[in-house]
Amino acid sequence: MSREDAKKRIEELRKEIRHHDYLYYVLNKPEISDAQYDKLMQELRELEGMYPDLITPDSPTQRVGAPPAEEFKTVKHTKPMLSLDTVLNEEEVRRFDDRVRRELGLEKVEYVVEPKLDGLSVEVIYENGVLTRGSTRGDGINGEDVTENIKTIRSIPLRLREKELKAPARLAVRGEVIMHIKDFEELNKKLIEKGEEPLANPRNAAAGSLRRLDPRETAERPLDAFFYEI
Repeated sequence: MSREDAKKRIEELRKEIRHHDYLYYVLNKPEISDAQYDKLMQELRELEGMYPDLITPDSPTQRVGAPPAEEFKTVKHTKPMLSLDTVLNEEEVRRFDDRVRRELGLEKVEYVVEPKLDGLSVEVIYENGVLTRGSTRGDGINGEDVTENIKTIRSIPLRLREKELKAPARLAVRGEVIMHIKDFEELNKKLIEKGEEPLANPRNAAAGSLRRLDPRETAERPLDAFFYEI
């Protein structure tokens, strides 16, 4: 296959794989079997192996590949990543509502409520539609650069879908890296079978898995992500 034909086929494969990733991880409506998906990935790897200069950072084959890091670098967030206050009873909720209405000068306020997913807060940055950085919240001002680990989480796109590329040239999204309870239980079962210490809870499991110095170890953990802020 000529380089030009390989380049064309590589782009076709990447587009098709991203489409199936979206169907599987976002819509939960896969259209092909795991075997068919693996065949597409294998063809892409072989073509990129023939023409390494055609490999790009946002290729589906590049989710895992970076060598282990000695430590995580510190990066500054685009703006402070603040944490939420915790309320434990109805009285505290009412005091919060009183404060909000007073500060807004309104008699009644409508709220939008969503579940609090407990994991590790992250910021992911896209430049021209391509994921270029992922970091933990850290102290709210500075976080740890876990880009290579973030890239291993299959539900986080390495490149935004073409229909979504109307986004600004630099887009920062924030959310939570989590581990679902059923995945946590299955992981602990495997650890116990191997004679290893089980993990304490899903939150610690998610945080510890994302902060592995070796991205290959992170890739083996069943992590997911939920984003709520742009």
